[in-house]
Order: sequence, then C-alpha cells, then structure tokens
Amino acid sequence: MFREVSILILFMELDIIFMKVFFRMYSFGGVEVTVNDAVAKRVVNLLTEKNMTQYRLEQTSGIQHGHMQWIMSGKSKTVTLSTVMMLANGFGMTVLEFLDDDMFLYENLEVEQ
Repeated sequence: MFREVSILILFMELDIIFMKVFFRMYSFGGVEVTVNDAVAKRVVNLLTEKNMTQYRLEQTSGIQHGHMQWIMSGKSKTVTLSTVMMLANGFGMTVLEFLDDDMFLYENLEVEQ
C-alpha cells in the first residue's frame, strides 16, 4: 500500500512533465504512436475485456464525453496523468494496473523535448 502511494505521488509530481513533453512510443511493427494513442488503445482493449461501453466508462470515471472523444479520436496530443488516473478509476483498477501493458514499457518510449 505504501509503495503504491509513493509511486502515485511520484506520478502526480511528474504530471506537468507528462503534459508538456511529447512522448513517442514504438509499436512492435515500428510504427510511431503517441502516448495518447497508446492510452486510447488500452481503453479499447479494457472496454472489450470488461464488456463495458464507452458511455459507462465516462460515467464511472467522471471524464466528460467531449474529452473522451478527443482522446479516442487521436485529436489530443497529450494525456495528463490526472486523466489516466480517472480512466483507471473508471475501470476499477489502479494506475499501475492500467499502465501494466507492454505498450507502456520504458524501453518502448522515446522522449522528445
């Protein structure tokens, strides 16, 4: 519990960096995708896995429909940690569980400033 709280605090402190820095991620096929794209893909996978609608996720997470559409359509260039926290909560999981996917591995990230 203490470890998760400490990690969550660290993530919260990095929220501004997360918002301002453009991250590029590489899929296994070598195609560049943004963190936003990876988050959208994770959301689609979890919606399917949990047999949940996007509308229900919006209701349980507190994310406004327009903001969710912005993320899912790829129009958003950055996704804040706060949004990731809300998504994780909407799925009934921790941020660490939400990010526990190969597409979020450090070695798949390249930071561009």
